Amino acid sequence: MTLASGHGPGLATRDQAGTAHPLARYRAEFPIFRDRVYLNSCSLGALGDRTRRKVAEFLDLWQSRGASAWYDVWGPACDALRGRYAAIIGADAREVALAPSISVALSAFAESLDYERRPKVVVTSLDFPTVAYQWLAKARRGIELVIVESPDRISVPVEALARAIDDRTALVVTSHVYFTSGAIQDITAVADAAHARGALCLIDAYQSVGQIPVDVRSAGVDALTAGGLKWLLGGPGIVFLYVREELARRLTPTVAGWFGHRDQFSFDPHRLAFHDDARRFELGTPSVAAIYAQLGGLEYIEEIGVPAIRRVTAALTEDLIARARAAGFQPNVAADSATRSAIVMVPVPDPAAAVRHLAAGGIIADARPGHVRLSPFFYNVQEDHVRAAERLATQPTH
Repeated sequence: MTLASGHGPGLATRDQAGTAHPLARYRAEFPIFRDRVYLNSCSLGALGDRTRRKVAEFLDLWQSRGASAWYDVWGPACDALRGRYAAIIGADAREVALAPSISVALSAFAESLDYERRPKVVVTSLDFPTVAYQWLAKARRGIELVIVESPDRISVPVEALARAIDDRTALVVTSHVYFTSGAIQDITAVADAAHARGALCLIDAYQSVGQIPVDVRSAGVDALTAGGLKWLLGGPGIVFLYVREELARRLTPTVAGWFGHRDQFSFDPHRLAFHDDARRFELGTPSVAAIYAQLGGLEYIEEIGVPAIRRVTAALTEDLIARARAAGFQPNVAADSATRSAIVMVPVPDPAAAVRHLAAGGIIADARPGHVRLSPFFYNVQEDHVRAAERLATQPTH
């Protein structure tokens, strides 16, 4: 794919060669590009016009109808979102529960497992700390957390994970895309390694769903969680938990809320009857504003299609890496381009200072230990990379 300069208002043309990539037409729907270069989608997806309109729709309903909107509008909106999440990952709507954060989704699943015979949980050192924290908090109950270290801080060999899994392992929890490096993990191989020893496999796909195609059926994972904050363009406050249908029916949560109750409006404190599907993992009243924001964000993802997004962002990622290298940096990325996601880690001496320097030049990025993190998405163009690399190279500590 040939990528060339496409840009929003206020950005000067530098690269006149070729034609803009086919998704650059969506850039005008993301107003932040009118006066900023946004390269931080792996922290928070840019706000699109369609998302803003959906939130305004929710506010109008709240103003005009109040709580009466729950019964014929907001309840069905929750159902619609479960179905649309399911479609993106190749699941059935009955296998999807809504939650306000990954931490809550993990908690609901974690508290449904029996650790008596299998007290061991395996994670990696590159996973987002929320994953480890969930089971470190259970240490006093005799749950043993095994953290498999990365040899290069980029990825963890599946063989190393497999060696850590044994007949005492209840669960393997790890990332589809490592937030620390952007490397894509082979989750099918991880699931196979877990299942070979009778363990379950839960994938944190917060950094993949929306930018990389995911099919839970072909991957064979037992559970997976992701959400709106990043690549699904829905903002904070809404995530989903996929649990394989047969497993969902078999597990009984030990944390509960009224949205997980099959007879939600019976208001009977003497009886708890969980839903027969993944909704049993839901807890309290969801944020309807966040649900509407996500419904708006999904319009972009569904209209474009994740495979098309992946083609464009993969090319953008390679362009960004090349420009960073040309500017004298050595990005810490996976060696094979096929296992790189749209997250580029650029080592710098003082990441926080470098991010402030970028921001002063109108470029939004993020800092992680030892690195500036840049993350192009389908609304980015080569000109964004030119500006970011040039600005980063003028940072005094470079």
